Amino acid sequence: MFQPLSIYVGLRYVRARSTRFFVSFITWASLIGVCVGVAALIVILSVMNGFESELRDRLLSLSAPVRVTAQPAAAGDSAAKSATPWSEIAQIARATAGVTDAAHYAEVQALAVHQPEMMPVLLRGIDPRSPAAAGELAHAIAQGRLEDLTAGSDKVIVGEVIAERLGLAPGDALTVLVPTVDAGGTPAPKLRELRVAGVFEVGLQDHDATLIFGNLADVQALGPAGTVSEGLRVQLQDVLAAPVVAAQLRARLPPTLEVSDWTRDNSNYFRAIRIEKTMMSLILLLIVAVAAFNIVAMLVMVVTDKRTDIAIMRTFGAAPRRVMGIFITQGLVIGWLGVVLGAALGLVLAFHVDTIVPFLERTFRFQIMDSDVYYITTIPSEVHWSNIAAIALAALLLTALATVYPAIRAARTAPAEALRYE
Repeated sequence: MFQPLSIYVGLRYVRARSTRFFVSFITWASLIGVCVGVAALIVILSVMNGFESELRDRLLSLSAPVRVTAQPAAAGDSAAKSATPWSEIAQIARATAGVTDAAHYAEVQALAVHQPEMMPVLLRGIDPRSPAAAGELAHAIAQGRLEDLTAGSDKVIVGEVIAERLGLAPGDALTVLVPTVDAGGTPAPKLRELRVAGVFEVGLQDHDATLIFGNLADVQALGPAGTVSEGLRVQLQDVLAAPVVAAQLRARLPPTLEVSDWTRDNSNYFRAIRIEKTMMSLILLLIVAVAAFNIVAMLVMVVTDKRTDIAIMRTFGAAPRRVMGIFITQGLVIGWLGVVLGAALGLVLAFHVDTIVPFLERTFRFQIMDSDVYYITTIPSEVHWSNIAAIALAALLLTALATVYPAIRAARTAPAEALRYE
């Protein structure tokens, strides 16, 4: 079978056993280094993708992808919020492409008191009959039932951390202090005794330690008109499309309403994750870079060892670019073989993290994610093929660049000088 001279000789050099042990050792070290670097990049990025998805799911478990709220009313215009036609706005939101449901809610800041402890909380009123409200809270309830939040019952479902710190259990009384002001602007705190109907847990401090759910009508009755924050919680088919849907709602709703989405509300979390992923990628890419330098060293030594062969080929009429092609072929085969093996190893590890980590924990008798410290006790993994392609492309480019200098050095070998003492 016909093969170009450069490829034929380059593959022969790859297959041939070198008489120099050090050259062979560096060759294997380069291949293994590229393999380990690529595999580590794939596994680490897949695990970080898994943590990002886990955090997103927990953040959205009790937070709507898109929220519509009334802008703060001006002084003396407290009726502006209460007059907002939320049922009509909900119909407009449901008619927007990508929206599955929209539910009315009310929120009020309060101080929860259960002697001798107290803590600040956010009371959120929902309609338990609404599919959107049920979908958000029902799956997280550890004790009690969502149906217990009937209007006029003054029953609430508290977060697991709140229940633990205040020593609450279903059936206990809970006093809340709501800061309000009277008609003259004088502070007039309002006390209300509520009954704990259940406990929820989503595994996120921001929710479990701050939220208390009650019936929408009961929460609205806790403060004068205009002092309770009200709005719509909009559910979507695809939470990643929240910015697009939010933009559509801003265009369709009156300017007195404010539309926000979860990517803006929790931007700091995901900005931190992006920075960590970028820094981890750069650090782990150094492993591949070190392996690429090993390829440079290996090829330089091969060029020195093959000076006579190069001179003979040049004497028989081989052009300098053909000589370059020989050593580029040799370096690319070693480097790209390492990339392929590393990608295969990384994918195997990334897809089986949920099996490998428990095995390591049982074997070495330690726990990576201690439940006493972390909310997330398992290591998730989510493979993004775009990441795999970017990692493979970066590794291929690094290993390809590593072959350029040795190939140029080989092409510049002078035949007469190399054969002088032969």
